[in-house]
Amino acid sequence: MQKIILTTLNARYTHSSIALRCLYANLQELQDTSEILEFSINDAVQTIAEDILSEQPSIIGIGVYIWNALECAELVHILKKVSPATKIVLGGPEVSHLPFRVNFDEADFIIQGEGDISFYKLCKDILNKSEPAEKIIKMDLPSLKDIKTPYKYYTDDDIKNRYIYVEVSRGCPFECEFCLSSMDERVRAFDLEHILDEFETLWQRGARNFKFIDRTFNLNMKTANKILDFFLSKQPPYFTHFEVIPDHFPSSIKEKIALFPCGALQLEIGIQTLNPDIANNISRPLKLNKIRENIRFLENETEAHIHLDLIVGLPGETLKSFGENLDELVNLSSCEIQIGILKKLSGTYINRHDLEYGMVYSDIPPYDILQNNQLSFKDIQIMKRFARFWDLTYNSGNFKESLPLIWQDKSVFESFYVFSMWMYNQTNATWKISLQRLGELLFNYLCEIKNIPPQTIASKMLNDMMKLKGRAIPSYLKPYATDFIAKAKIGSSRFNKRQL
Repeated sequence: MQKIILTTLNARYTHSSIALRCLYANLQELQDTSEILEFSINDAVQTIAEDILSEQPSIIGIGVYIWNALECAELVHILKKVSPATKIVLGGPEVSHLPFRVNFDEADFIIQGEGDISFYKLCKDILNKSEPAEKIIKMDLPSLKDIKTPYKYYTDDDIKNRYIYVEVSRGCPFECEFCLSSMDERVRAFDLEHILDEFETLWQRGARNFKFIDRTFNLNMKTANKILDFFLSKQPPYFTHFEVIPDHFPSSIKEKIALFPCGALQLEIGIQTLNPDIANNISRPLKLNKIRENIRFLENETEAHIHLDLIVGLPGETLKSFGENLDELVNLSSCEIQIGILKKLSGTYINRHDLEYGMVYSDIPPYDILQNNQLSFKDIQIMKRFARFWDLTYNSGNFKESLPLIWQDKSVFESFYVFSMWMYNQTNATWKISLQRLGELLFNYLCEIKNIPPQTIASKMLNDMMKLKGRAIPSYLKPYATDFIAKAKIGSSRFNKRQL
């Protein structure tokens, strides 16, 4: 028996690979001797190799992404050392465009592009001893009508413990120069009624966590409305995630988004920059008035969880310009604002700015920018720490009341910049900082640096820190907690009387 193993290293256990299931769904008669084995980047690479080789495969297909490229290269090396006759086929975004900045020379074949059908054909050729002479196989876009969908190959364990990744279209009509999706300007759609039937089957099997990988969910209004109607017809609780463009929310979409209950809908919105000149540099359309109007609508009239993205290091953007972006978003919305560092992905057009703006990037994944003529290497390092402390404090939601004391009608960016510098001086780290330690650091900063009365800080921080039942009052807040404890006792007493 000549077995085929499909594998990848997911970023975390709760993720699942729709790509592997797409390949498996289209293996036709080879499916009976094929198996999906998923791992995470936290697993030991040699142990992964051991698990794969225990199946004695003839062919191993590996999905390679920016987050697992180094681990996959190591995995390929070990597999070929131990089992040189086993054919290794790589696919995925990280190997679909040149130049390769991770060495994958030890792989036997690399499929560039969508491999749903081409992987099956390559496996047939390998098993029939008629494998192609060329190592890199560039594929044309397959017709989505010819592709079998992957959804029945999510296991019961996947449905119970992982996010279920789904898609209703492929491609993106926009040309944002930092994004691989700009390479495929043609948007192709799956048959919507068939996809909805598949979603219904998943739902009946117990799936409640759906993450759409479509690059622009709200591009086609007919499709978007039908997908939203599908979920609105269901009984909560459930969770669904969409990536949307910020300036295209017609009334039909707004009306439906407003109907979703709290916790059911998450929208990821790639803002990246609010500076028209910088947006023009990266070929990104920017309709500022519409963006502001739609963010206000989502903030004030819906229960959707909003995730906005900003990027540090875009060609021509200064720290001042970035700070103005952040200030405006915080004033528009209380939602999560993810601060990312610009990456230079192979195949994207962002490289056309390298000379003019002095763009210097690391050649090691994730290919972060190191410096440009607006931001020094030190500036980038500071902003990486800024982004991490922003996640820990602002995006975590753990300090909703107390954190705004840092800026109090001043520039959010400038105020938090000083705070993040202070934090790093105290900790010399950005990881493995406990919530207790974070809270104490914030309290000390507000007292010692911002000169805010301790009781004022404590009244807000107690509300933040004690939101979850069962938490003990932190020792640094106990001297200021008398009123809080008294109110809590009164509230508890009233609750007990109601219970009686």
